[in-house]
Amino acid sequence: MTRPLPPSLASIASCISGYDPAALPVAQARAFIDQLVPRVRAAEMLPLRSALGRVLASDVVSHLNVPAHDNSAMDGYAFAGRDLAADADTVLQVAGSGLAGTPFTGQAGPGQCVRIMTGAVMPDGLDTVIPQEFTRLDGDRIVIPAGAVRAGDNRRLAGEDLAVGDAALAAGRILRPADIGMLASLGRAEVPVLRRLRVAFFSTGNELRSIGEPLDEGCVYDSNRYTLYCMLQRLGVDVIDLGVVRDDPQALAEAFSTAAANADAVITSGGVSVGEADHTKTVMAQLGDVLFWRIAMRPGRPMAIGRIHAEHGDAILFGLPGNPVAVMVTFYALVRDALLAMAGATQQPLPLLRCAATRPIRKKPGRTEYQRAIVSPAPDGGWQVDITGSQGSGILRSMSQANGLMVLHHDQGDVAAGQLVDVLPFEGLI
Repeated sequence: MTRPLPPSLASIASCISGYDPAALPVAQARAFIDQLVPRVRAAEMLPLRSALGRVLASDVVSHLNVPAHDNSAMDGYAFAGRDLAADADTVLQVAGSGLAGTPFTGQAGPGQCVRIMTGAVMPDGLDTVIPQEFTRLDGDRIVIPAGAVRAGDNRRLAGEDLAVGDAALAAGRILRPADIGMLASLGRAEVPVLRRLRVAFFSTGNELRSIGEPLDEGCVYDSNRYTLYCMLQRLGVDVIDLGVVRDDPQALAEAFSTAAANADAVITSGGVSVGEADHTKTVMAQLGDVLFWRIAMRPGRPMAIGRIHAEHGDAILFGLPGNPVAVMVTFYALVRDALLAMAGATQQPLPLLRCAATRPIRKKPGRTEYQRAIVSPAPDGGWQVDITGSQGSGILRSMSQANGLMVLHHDQGDVAAGQLVDVLPFEGLI
């Protein structure tokens, strides 16, 4: 069967209202990318302990009740709620005891109770548990003060967590520790997950040197590969590091071809700005269907997006700017969610905090700005945010000092001191 051809970049662009590659708003760039990227379909079975961070390939439906029986939520005494006195203390005789894994097998009659531990099966006919600290013991009887408990309290119902036939987890979920525990509670030894997304990346530029190489005059160590590697590791993808590629047409063509042959997505840093003395854009265009954008954002305006052709299929290309801060900002603004979508994960937008700006900030409407910022508790409660200082796109130290990005949206203007702004926290990202 012939595989259907994906829509061309031109056809995708035609669906974006007001599309202008020379001044593309962030929201439009995200909409374009979402339509461009394919999804991983291949799946595999993994042992439960190996599935953390992987994307669930199919829905998991519970085949049993969790918990399997009504059980006690407290250490205390189980009894029938109907035995509670209306406006007086209740006195009950202790008929026996039940432990987790060793249930009470007798029959408690009217006016009787059973000593019970947390997790123990509720004895037949009993529906209420009084915590032991709320009772007084008088020989083989307990005294429950009036109003200490209501009928039905402190009982976990069978199937309260999951009932037979309930959807436990939906396909596309990135499995977290709690999910692994829930799957274990269902007795699942294995779980179906999508194969890992494969992402290749490299840096371009004659001035770049890898760590361990001597620095010639005018050269710098390549930091982008290290930040990209770590950001990709956070996403749980398979990472292919192709190193630093010199600004040479043949070397670039070989790097792009190798990347596309081995990966689902290719990320480059450098070589996409107007006026750069390199061959990256020419080689990109020769090997695939690529668009070059100037995005209405700061930092990170230049970007390339498209497909690079390979024998097994097309690899999606994300050509990022070369400045270290711009690489990180464009990755989180435009690439992160696209890679998760390609991996088959359900969309999980990053949360934004609402924080009070500690100083006035100048901002022109018509572009989205991502200011490196420090969030801290406000003296009167809530959160406050201040910028780290100089916001130059080459000052990587400012990203290291920050614990978030202040997001000043496309249509937003100047910010007054005390005004609430959105902040993207770094915790869990960088």
